[in-house]
Amino acid sequence: MAAFVSAHPLPALRLDAQGQRHVSLGAVIALAFPLFLNSSLQVVLNLTDTWFIGRLSTDAMAAMGACYFLIFVFFLLLGGVGMGVQTLVAQAFGAQRRSDAAHAAWCGIWGSLLTTPLFLWVAFNGPLFLNNFGLSDHIQTLANEFWTPRMLGGSVSAVFYSLNSFFNGISRPRYTFWTMVLVAITNAALNEVFMFHLGYGIAGAAIASSLSLVVGSLVALSIFWSKGFDSEFNTRHTWRPDWAGIKRVFALGIPTGLFPAMDVIGLALFQLMQVRISPVDGAATQIVMMLTSISYLPAIGIALAGTTLVGQSIGAGDKDWAMRCASVIVRMAMVYMGVLGVGLALAGRWIVPLFVSGHGAEAAAVTALALPLLWIAAGYQIFDALNLASAFCLRGAGDVRVPTVMLLILSWGMFLPLCHALTFPTGQGWVHFLPQWGWGAIGGWTAALVYTTVLGFGLWLRWRSGAWQKINLFR
Repeated sequence: MAAFVSAHPLPALRLDAQGQRHVSLGAVIALAFPLFLNSSLQVVLNLTDTWFIGRLSTDAMAAMGACYFLIFVFFLLLGGVGMGVQTLVAQAFGAQRRSDAAHAAWCGIWGSLLTTPLFLWVAFNGPLFLNNFGLSDHIQTLANEFWTPRMLGGSVSAVFYSLNSFFNGISRPRYTFWTMVLVAITNAALNEVFMFHLGYGIAGAAIASSLSLVVGSLVALSIFWSKGFDSEFNTRHTWRPDWAGIKRVFALGIPTGLFPAMDVIGLALFQLMQVRISPVDGAATQIVMMLTSISYLPAIGIALAGTTLVGQSIGAGDKDWAMRCASVIVRMAMVYMGVLGVGLALAGRWIVPLFVSGHGAEAAAVTALALPLLWIAAGYQIFDALNLASAFCLRGAGDVRVPTVMLLILSWGMFLPLCHALTFPTGQGWVHFLPQWGWGAIGGWTAALVYTTVLGFGLWLRWRSGAWQKINLFR
């Protein structure tokens, strides 16, 4: 690529004594670290809800498990409008169009509110989605009690995404982090109040989650509306709905949310296959999946930094700098997830028994199976880092449609059929037109490794192709 001197300040720029440009690793870490911590807080939120619901009953825990992933999918699909804001804000900020950055956030807020009727319809039609899982009547009832109030907070969640995407896009993730801390603390306090003091049970957990997002959104909005942000970004005077801007947010946000939603569905089916084959395979898979989340969720923070750096570089008019920033993000993510993945595999003989109940033959079998799975998962995490970093850098450029189509084809056309074929022995699968080799969880995780490797390289090659350089989001 030809050398280019940007008309606007570049993110994470460091000049050496000879005036040569370098990506400042310190500046990248300063941006990524709060995002890293913010993503880690999602682990805390998940564990908090799980702990509180576990105090109710085993049936309540099963009911939450039955609908958790499906709720998450709807939040990603409909709430993706809020996720798309970060790219628009980062590009406007990089071009020094600060009022446009604030207006993009407002378009995200208005677009999020427009999803309210859809969330309301989904909230009050829980049985339509939950009746197909063969749940017992009692667990079905509990799942419906959790479903409705949790879904009622869907559009508020999208508003919260929009505001946090604004803060991330202007390289001020500390506001995102502290609002997430507030949400986590509020959620824990309201869980105790609604579940036990007011006696709402599992419905109280959902009410607490939705209300904590309301609190977080109001605080984030007050920061966004503050005098300091108004003087810098004109946030109080760019609020009027702009249908072209809202349409732009939807066009970018829906594929952005669809990408992780389809991946979540694929992984949920992968886990169900392992549970179907045997309790040992299911338990070992759950333990390994939980351990990989220790690296996966914080790594999303590193990848989000890539979205901001790429977006700001493109906004500043220097796509070559966007490429250089992305290379740093890819290396950081792969080193972090790779080192942690190998470390977990090496420490598996001490870590896995902490999550295995009992000391009988079945407990020993779970431990024995989880140990080799951790080594497969170590390879999986290296290429999952390549997948995450490449996808989020492409998102910063506004290139979301082709990556989403790529994921759909690979997840549903390769991963799930291969997982089914490698997992189930003859006669035990969900369908019988595929080969059935019966490797159990080893086969399922091997399929996951193959899928993530192909997807990671595919997204990285998409980034390296430079096709994203032809995209102009503000035409």
